[in-house]
Amino acid sequence: MAPQVDAARGLPSPADTGTAAGDQLARLLSEFARRAQAETDTGLMLDEIVRAAVALIPGVDEASISVTTGRRDVSSQHPSGRLPERVDAVQTETGQGPCLDAAYEHETVRVPDMASEERWPKFAARASALGAASMLSIQLWVENDNLGALNLYSYTPDSFTDESEHVGLLFASHAAVAFAGADKVHHLNIALARRDLIGQAKGILMERFTITADQAFNVLVRVSRDQNRKLFDVAEDLAQTGHLRQ
Repeated sequence: MAPQVDAARGLPSPADTGTAAGDQLARLLSEFARRAQAETDTGLMLDEIVRAAVALIPGVDEASISVTTGRRDVSSQHPSGRLPERVDAVQTETGQGPCLDAAYEHETVRVPDMASEERWPKFAARASALGAASMLSIQLWVENDNLGALNLYSYTPDSFTDESEHVGLLFASHAAVAFAGADKVHHLNIALARRDLIGQAKGILMERFTITADQAFNVLVRVSRDQNRKLFDVAEDLAQTGHLRQ
């Protein structure tokens, strides 16, 4: 099941005073959306999202897509450099930080100056020492207890402005839709590939034992149950080796 884009995501942080100005934003975001949605490989598409975030969102030096698994472990997916990877590791170790708040609280989190940040004292001191002077985190998706946030980093304090948030929120909306679409295509391709393998396995059994398609499928189901293996694994084994494992 593809991650769901949360309707509550997209609200400004308390620091936003509504002073953002627009320019060629619509055109740039449209170009990004077309590139991202044209990429059916999920990994390459995530790379494109991170590259575009650094290029399009004002104030960004580094970026990553932080994935939180089981509401606890934070990992950097396709980080633009070592800083995002290290800072996300600190969020996992301390159990606090802007990515966790952005993911769990469905809010945009801006950190103007990490050196004086008081919301996450354990995290902020270590993140500042690593070189993260300011941050901006925006929720991307939520799927059960697994959540994703766009984490934006700067080596300079007060790097993120209202315009950064405005562009970041619009960018995240495009990115979340593109990711959900690519993830759906990815799972569809897997399902089609597995269906083809099961069909091949049925064909082998039908020809070898002169049985019907339903009878061949029942054989696969029985072997799967008796060996406590997934039906697809049994079919893949047969299609690749020509034999049913005893």
